Amino acid sequence: MFNLDQYDLISRVADRIGSLFQQRRLRAFSTLFVVGLGLSLLVTACNPGTNSSTVASSPNSAAPTSQNRALRVGYQKSSTVLNLLKNQGTLEEKLQPEGVRVEWAEFAAGPQMLEALNVGSIDFAYTGETPPVFAQAADAPLVYVAYEPVGGSAEAILVREDSPIQTVEDLRGKTVALNRGSNVHYLLVRALEEAGLEYSDITTAYLPPGDARPAFEQGSVDAWVIWDPFQAAAETSANARILVDGKDLVANHGYFLSTQNYVDQNPDLIEEILEELRTTANWAEDNPSEVASFLSDELGIDIPSLELAETRRGYGVKPLTDEIVKGQQQIADTFYNLELIPKQISVADVVWKG
Repeated sequence: MFNLDQYDLISRVADRIGSLFQQRRLRAFSTLFVVGLGLSLLVTACNPGTNSSTVASSPNSAAPTSQNRALRVGYQKSSTVLNLLKNQGTLEEKLQPEGVRVEWAEFAAGPQMLEALNVGSIDFAYTGETPPVFAQAADAPLVYVAYEPVGGSAEAILVREDSPIQTVEDLRGKTVALNRGSNVHYLLVRALEEAGLEYSDITTAYLPPGDARPAFEQGSVDAWVIWDPFQAAAETSANARILVDGKDLVANHGYFLSTQNYVDQNPDLIEEILEELRTTANWAEDNPSEVASFLSDELGIDIPSLELAETRRGYGVKPLTDEIVKGQQQIADTFYNLELIPKQISVADVVWKG
């Protein structure tokens, strides 16, 4: 298991990469994308539960036979449905008779996971809305295969309980912490837009949750844009109040992703993992207390905070509709207009038609 110092190092380097990304446009970012993989593999190597063979094959390798196929899944501990599926072991039971081995690789965050997907170290991943936009803009060969309707109430802009900030308009000239390239990045953009503010009207502090919370509590930043369950934990134990959540601003979808090469060669495995994920998602929706208890052990967050988070999130593994694709395209266009990504992209071009 990687320690906090390693995680902080990875996060700070990732933030530096993000800064260079804005300055050097697409070609430089593509190079840094591969550099970032090394950071992801550091996380993977430090995780005793990760099979080292997950870094072996190329995305252009020959089509596997039925007896040597693998399904290599990237996940985060906070990716509830995938983490539950890993814990339950039902996917392995389903695929073992078919001669398919399942391998799991843990990552610190979505961007690192998509770097691994880009170079063929994993075959399947789950992230929030924003990391796939950045990855596609860097020419990663990702494919959207399904989505999860997490919901806008599961992310928010927080301020301290005693803060004089009462409206989003009051953020003008203030410093706002967020994890760069995460789903809440778009929430911040939309909230500012709705309040008549420009993105340049605030100062952003790009911090991962582990750094953002102490900065928030100590008053080093004026507001924090964060997602559940970290949002709920801040509400219950860090004297945070919600300035605005994403309910009426953003959809806040999660996305299940693969690569074009993998889905072309293994459409049956994609269908089978989605089927198991649907079963797991249905169970999670019906058993919020059990989910909170499981995540408490995994994340080190108290059960009451996790139970609060469970009351405002959605579950499901659903096919990509035109409406969902249009919403993701809107995020991509917004980030391009803000020069957060270096070129326009077409989300519809990377949606699995299976």
